[in-house]
Amino acid sequence: MDVAALERAIAEDRAAGFTPFAVTATVGTTSTTSVDPVPAIADVCARERLWLHVDAAYGSMAGALPEHRHVLDGCERADSIVVNPHKWLFVPIDFSALYTRRPEVMRAAFSLVPDYLRTPEDDVAPNLMDYGVSLGRRFRALKLWMVMRAFGVEGIRDRLREPLRLAQLFRSWVEKDDRFELVAPTPMAVVCFRARFPGRSDDEADRLNNELAEAVNATGEAFLSTTRLRGRSVLRLAIGNIRTSDRHVARAWQLLQEIAASFAR
Repeated sequence: MDVAALERAIAEDRAAGFTPFAVTATVGTTSTTSVDPVPAIADVCARERLWLHVDAAYGSMAGALPEHRHVLDGCERADSIVVNPHKWLFVPIDFSALYTRRPEVMRAAFSLVPDYLRTPEDDVAPNLMDYGVSLGRRFRALKLWMVMRAFGVEGIRDRLREPLRLAQLFRSWVEKDDRFELVAPTPMAVVCFRARFPGRSDDEADRLNNELAEAVNATGEAFLSTTRLRGRSVLRLAIGNIRTSDRHVARAWQLLQEIAASFAR
């Protein structure tokens, strides 16, 4: 996020008669896992009296590692933050955790309790129906509790470091191969890259990269996703499964090389 652009947008909204009330910063964007400058955004929100929400659905997991704690800088100043353990904490979908420093505000916004939902425990235990639009909720916390009990803090950290190592390994292979190019930094466990097709137009290269991803996925041995960065189609290799090892990443790279070579021919 461009903080100067944020400040201009707030000023323009107010000049137009609108009332801005919240800003969402991101720690680990979906396409590239980039991290917004949360401390500077928090400064703006504090000055402008705006609610700061941080979408740390993916990137927050990296912050569990002391060497990557910096990705969460400024998040302690947020009014709310969301974390998705199903993205990179070894639990199946769906599991989103919402933290807030101002639960009384959220409860006032969402709570609408008819008599038949009132219980004697209302004053001693928080009812999750009061903090969102859903009335009924499943017991999602159990699966994360089991992961935490099984691995412990250091066990979880060890299992988070492995995808980071494998992503850097894969990135090094892309960097050394002139047939491919990196298109974004790799701060976490997602590598954004694309195949080069010299002599082809940009649109043709985009089509071939999309077809390359489809061809790799069709093998059933690896799965790539695609996105668009700066107007161009990009391949994404995301590593996060607890059983992914060097041989799986090496096989994905082998498939990419073989299929890209056949496309070039």
